[in-house]
Amino acid sequence: FFMTFSQDESCGKCTPCREGTTRMLEILERITAGKGTLEDLDKLRRLGTLMKKASLCGLGRAAPNPVLSTLEHFYDEYLAHVTAGKCPAKKCTALLSFEIIAEKCVGCTACARNCPVECIAGRRKEAHVIDQSRCIKCGRCFEVCRFDAVQRS
Repeated sequence: FFMTFSQDESCGKCTPCREGTTRMLEILERITAGKGTLEDLDKLRRLGTLMKKASLCGLGRAAPNPVLSTLEHFYDEYLAHVTAGKCPAKKCTALLSFEIIAEKCVGCTACARNCPVECIAGRRKEAHVIDQSRCIKCGRCFEVCRFDAVQRS
């Protein structure tokens, strides 16, 4: 997040910037982890607006701009995160799931051989299956499958 950079670069002299960047980052991390609420969206907007008005320097006044802009133009994506636990952009790892489509899987074992936690089972030339309870959602299976058998959702 740009907010991480802003938080790291904040001099800490004024409370709106020092605390605002910290709180906004915490809220964004909660949302991308699938633990956000509708109240968090309101808090982000209010906190960002306050930071723009009350921060003493350009960094503090500019730090909330990307968040406020995305809230304005992509609010439906924020809603998907907090109400449905889905990431429409398929970028928030905690909100992803991977599944092997049996009809497309040729049993080449590429996914199983590349899985860092060995959570993919299946014999050669047979459809494979992902153990969702062990999957760390790294996406390696999706990347190595040449048959588009791994679905990311």
